[in-house]
Amino acid sequence: MPDKHLRTDWFLRTVAVGPAFRALSRMRVEGRENVPREGAVIVAANHLSSMDAVIVPLAMDRPTTFLAKAEYFTGEGLKGRLTAGFMERLGTIPVDRAKGRAALLSLDAAQQALEDGRAFAMHPEGTRSPDGRLYRGRTGVARLSLVTGAPVLPCGIVGSDRLLAPGSRLPRPAKVVVTFGPLLRPGQYRSGPMAVRSRDMTIDIMTAIQRLTGQEYVDRFSPGPHGTTG
Repeated sequence: MPDKHLRTDWFLRTVAVGPAFRALSRMRVEGRENVPREGAVIVAANHLSSMDAVIVPLAMDRPTTFLAKAEYFTGEGLKGRLTAGFMERLGTIPVDRAKGRAALLSLDAAQQALEDGRAFAMHPEGTRSPDGRLYRGRTGVARLSLVTGAPVLPCGIVGSDRLLAPGSRLPRPAKVVVTFGPLLRPGQYRSGPMAVRSRDMTIDIMTAIQRLTGQEYVDRFSPGPHGTTG
């Protein structure tokens, strides 16, 4: 990771954001012994709130890169410029989910981050849960692990949707608990073609996250925060 991102990450975690966020959220971290202190690792977390991109690096206590939707980098006005600058300084990688080629390039950048020995966080659900339930995982996390050899660290977040409720602009005090589970290693998934191995690993990732959060599981893909689940 470029030095400016390491310096920015340290400043945000220890000076600018970290202390205020911990006071607001009373964040408790469990399973910290499962977090590798160095080397490549893919953090697979459930997704309840846009605050998750702040919560995971603070709970990890090491620089952590995210994929983020491209809209965060293209907003207009002062707020848009501040958001884009904040994301860029953290080393966040933009992805345009409407353009297949752009998404592939983003995953190439994710692979490079892992090859550089960095922590990289993804949400297997692909988008925020609309109702607090845990939805079926997409195979991108598993495929990235199987291609790079990086282990997957399951991460369960509870309470971030109360910290920043859907439609709210400002966070409010709410208890947040982050729990890390034992690593899942790609070497455990050697049988069959990539499609089978990635789906088997994805099932295990989502099972691990569900155990960490206690969320009700929904065996279909999330419609996103503005969708309907029926």
